[in-house]
Amino acid sequence: MNYRKFPAADMDVSLLGFGVMRMPVIDGDMTKLDEAESLRMLCYALDNGVNYIDTAYTYHGGNSEYLIAKALAGGYREKVLLATKMPYWNMKEPGDMLKTLDEQLEKLETDCIDMYLIHDIHKPDWDRVKEWKMFDFLTEQRDAGKIRFRGFSFHGESPEEFKEVLDEYPWDFCQLQVNYKDKDLFAGIKGFEYAVSKGVPVIIMEALKGGKLTDVVHPSLQKYWASVGYDRTPAEWALRWAANLPGVLTILSGMSTMEQVEENIRVLSDADEGMMSEQELDVVDKAAEEYRKLTVYDCTNCKYCMPCTEGINIPMMIDFRNLYTAYGNVEKMKKAEYAFRVEVEASACSACGKCEKACPQRLEIIKAMKETAEIFE
Repeated sequence: MNYRKFPAADMDVSLLGFGVMRMPVIDGDMTKLDEAESLRMLCYALDNGVNYIDTAYTYHGGNSEYLIAKALAGGYREKVLLATKMPYWNMKEPGDMLKTLDEQLEKLETDCIDMYLIHDIHKPDWDRVKEWKMFDFLTEQRDAGKIRFRGFSFHGESPEEFKEVLDEYPWDFCQLQVNYKDKDLFAGIKGFEYAVSKGVPVIIMEALKGGKLTDVVHPSLQKYWASVGYDRTPAEWALRWAANLPGVLTILSGMSTMEQVEENIRVLSDADEGMMSEQELDVVDKAAEEYRKLTVYDCTNCKYCMPCTEGINIPMMIDFRNLYTAYGNVEKMKKAEYAFRVEVEASACSACGKCEKACPQRLEIIKAMKETAEIFE
């Protein structure tokens, strides 16, 4: 495993960070973790050099933090940087911040959280962050010994919005969505480079775009990967691109299978800053352009939109919509698959808008549901 120096912690951090939001589940229910397999995956990663674990209060219906406590028992806790997040958008008053932090400490069975983030900062809620003096709260809890380092995850819409957040406080680190397909979206590569220039360590999330850069490889993309002559998976190309960036502290991956854990460890034990050639980078740029042409709705399958009030599996519906555009020549097969897999159809959407408010990607989900219904029903 390759490592990057985190001077504030006087620690080398694994280039692969384990994001605990897409663990294996039972019967497709994201709140019902397959605990045995999840623990097997986490312990394998820890035994093979991963020392950064990232979770959040809301992941897996609030059960992710309990899982992490079990995974870090038996001496692992002292070997890792543990990250979790404060869901301020789910709070009613400033006093809820301390209540939530204390609850998280109890769930994680620890006295101190290493990396504590304000979760999902974006423009509509940024005023509340300042009004509630959340950074001062983080500083108070650091001084009280309940957290070590103060950070935030960003889901805003522009580099300018990100710069405003970064410049407001002396953050210890930040977490950004960065991948080769979306490098010019949201904070993107410009935000990333700005943080690096300010000396703020960057944790990359969505390097694989929730698996969207790996799940389906359109024939028009395969030719780009084959043109360089390397036998690499789409996941390896995406991870290598992220690892190539100067200034990355760690790259989070929300792994769902042991095979993904093994592959990601293999890749990031070899990939490192500045290792990609100009030819490789050119191929990645061409693949990114092709991906953008094929994608209608840039869903990352984070499931922040779930549960739907009508019972619709929103990420699945968006997958169907995107696949229709990319593979329109197999419409009949996709319609058959839609009928077989879908319990509640897209037409059940009541347009309540809750999903759109929760979506970090700011997708037009109501429009997507309408289009999916028109195509597949």
